Amino acid sequence: MVAPDALHELRKTLRKGQQTMADWQGGELAVSAVPGAGKSTGMAVAAAIAIANFNLHRQKQLVIVTFTRSAVSNIRKKVSEHLKNLRLPQSSFTVSTLHSLAYNIASTHRELSGFGLGETKIISESLKQKLIRNATNIWVKENPKLYDLLLEGKNFDGEDTERLRRQTVLRTDVLPSLAREAIATAKSSGLSATQLREAEAPDGGDILAIAAGLYETYERLLRQEGAIDYDDMILGALRVLKNEGVRKYWQERIFAVFEDEAQDSSPLQTELLEILAQNSLTPQPPLPKGEGEQDFLLSSPRGRGAGGEGKNLMRVGDPNQAINSTFTPADPRFFNEFCDRCNINSQLSTLDQAGRSTRNVMRAANYMLHWVNHSEYAKIENPFRMQRIRPVDEDDPQKNANPEPIGKGVEIYMPNTVDDIEHEITMIGDRIKQLHDQDPKLSMAILVRQHNQGRFVAESLAWLTKEHEIKIYDVEQSDRRSRVPMDMLAILQFMERPHSPDNLKAALEVLKDRQKISSQQDLNALASNPEKFLYPTLLDPAISQLAQESQAKCIGLLRAKIELPLYNLIPFVAFTLYDEEAGLLATADKLGDRLNQQLVGSYSMQTVIESLREIVESENFEAVEDENLEGRYMTGGQVTLISLHKSKGLDWDVVFMPFLHKRICPGEAYIPESVKFLGDFGLPEVTRAQIRAIVHSDRLPNAEEAWKQCNYLKQAEEFRLLYVGMTRAKRLLWLSAAQSAPFSWNTLENRTENAPICPAITELARKFPELVSW
Repeated sequence: MVAPDALHELRKTLRKGQQTMADWQGGELAVSAVPGAGKSTGMAVAAAIAIANFNLHRQKQLVIVTFTRSAVSNIRKKVSEHLKNLRLPQSSFTVSTLHSLAYNIASTHRELSGFGLGETKIISESLKQKLIRNATNIWVKENPKLYDLLLEGKNFDGEDTERLRRQTVLRTDVLPSLAREAIATAKSSGLSATQLREAEAPDGGDILAIAAGLYETYERLLRQEGAIDYDDMILGALRVLKNEGVRKYWQERIFAVFEDEAQDSSPLQTELLEILAQNSLTPQPPLPKGEGEQDFLLSSPRGRGAGGEGKNLMRVGDPNQAINSTFTPADPRFFNEFCDRCNINSQLSTLDQAGRSTRNVMRAANYMLHWVNHSEYAKIENPFRMQRIRPVDEDDPQKNANPEPIGKGVEIYMPNTVDDIEHEITMIGDRIKQLHDQDPKLSMAILVRQHNQGRFVAESLAWLTKEHEIKIYDVEQSDRRSRVPMDMLAILQFMERPHSPDNLKAALEVLKDRQKISSQQDLNALASNPEKFLYPTLLDPAISQLAQESQAKCIGLLRAKIELPLYNLIPFVAFTLYDEEAGLLATADKLGDRLNQQLVGSYSMQTVIESLREIVESENFEAVEDENLEGRYMTGGQVTLISLHKSKGLDWDVVFMPFLHKRICPGEAYIPESVKFLGDFGLPEVTRAQIRAIVHSDRLPNAEEAWKQCNYLKQAEEFRLLYVGMTRAKRLLWLSAAQSAPFSWNTLENRTENAPICPAITELARKFPELVSW
């Protein structure tokens, strides 16, 4: 037994909101935490106290789940330290990612999981994309009528060139994207292909029927591979838990479940945790036995046990930091509904005190949140949960008082002061130098929304390193290095089979991404007829100057295959793609050495391509890094260049957020010209909105309504991303937008004068004019 005084002293280390977690006595508890509130600190203390109060041990454990391995390590370390101080057994709890927990359950009972009795391969992302492409090709062959309907679209005159272009668009872009969306959204929600097909879509159901067919074909190919994807881990665990005896076995071993980052959970993940958190002594209705493999959810959008009776479940998250819902199955609506349900029963705790930021940073973030929720951008549903960030008390038990600001704490730079993006970055560079001179140990970061913005910033601020030895740590550069094998594979496959539209399109995409050709052209049109593009005759119509430049690049690659020895192709392609980027060239050199060693005696174009494909699919190639990444993101004395998405969970003394224009935040859902023959909407986005309606038991929207919903939801997420970026700053937050900005960041030539600024930033400037430099 642990002395009550020891637990009381541990509880006293927490703030008032965190103490609600430590006082948990069983049942359901929702914890909605603002940025910097110390939710992992509160969870670790709550876990240790629960283990002490309920005498937990190896056979009756507390299970903590989160979403990343680094978070697992962090929480495990904190809980272990508390248990050590309390002299409690380390075996009384486990920490794992949600997928790892699910896989453990499924693989322990293979006969029930549906995985089969042999070795189960977890599919890599690259192999998944390959299966999706294959599923697309198979679906086209098996569904000629539906495919022809898509091909005809609207305003089709039967012209052969346009037909070829539309075929390329559908096969390489639209249908694979539609398949990815349908598989991710439906599968993670427990919906089968049959359920999608049977949904009564108001527009005749063609889009959902296509989605169902692609989903079904992908599942068939996945089974043929003897592989599973990440959603299958959850599904396999749920199949196992359909068995009453096995379900009781796991429920008896698990006393309670604590979930971190709950705003990022999918419906099936939530369903799994609710089953495991169920008290095994509480009478339970049998799990449903649906016709399809994925029939796990009941009619309630929250799944089984929506009332929460008999569950020992604490879910901790921040719906206002839900920034993955437009490209993952996560939807903040699920966690918001859980919070609302718990609030009715007085089981909701809000951690609203945060010691991370200075008061003006919190004031700016709070006002932005409030304004967005009362603006036109909240027509469908509020982008944010209404909760304000408050400073910590003067006698904060964690001795983490809000920091003193640098200057005013927030600096807003608007047009007239900022003429164009070059001037904007020069101003940021000058401010960095000034701050660094004042305090060389300051940690600083520049947060960007798009990768091309990061590349522009890195090139523009190179003088800081050369002239003043201020290090710019470019996180995105590391990501680009990891793509080297994929780039090489795409180019070599084109060199091997240049007449394949798929291969030509993939090579053009790589050249565009590496900024070797202009993005201001329709790559689908170029790739639709490779022979005419690569080897035009005098009778063929002339192509544009941009297309001629792309043509010359491709022909140069094909000539190299003829003129150079095979072992020189990797270096040649590397110099073509990466020329002055030393890190990428070093990574390509490392890749070439590996292929040389691996293919001694059998070096041919075919074996090189096959080996590259294996490397890409196994994802086991590590890029060359100048330094160890551990602890590099927030190191003092450097400037970290990082995307807004990757900045979540991190913080810096000074944060710069440039290029805050309305076209990007909140932006609008975009339909490329190349796909407008299908309608004034995007098929993948419509699919997502319609599946979302099925999951939430809402009325199924038609295509036009679904597209509008997607636009609103995208804009809501962009505002949440802005909120995440703002709340990374501890002592100084810089917000800026230039008067002139690129129409597209793929090319900087075409500028928009008087570019509209993000409306939330305009409102901040109006509300707090003392923070603005005009």
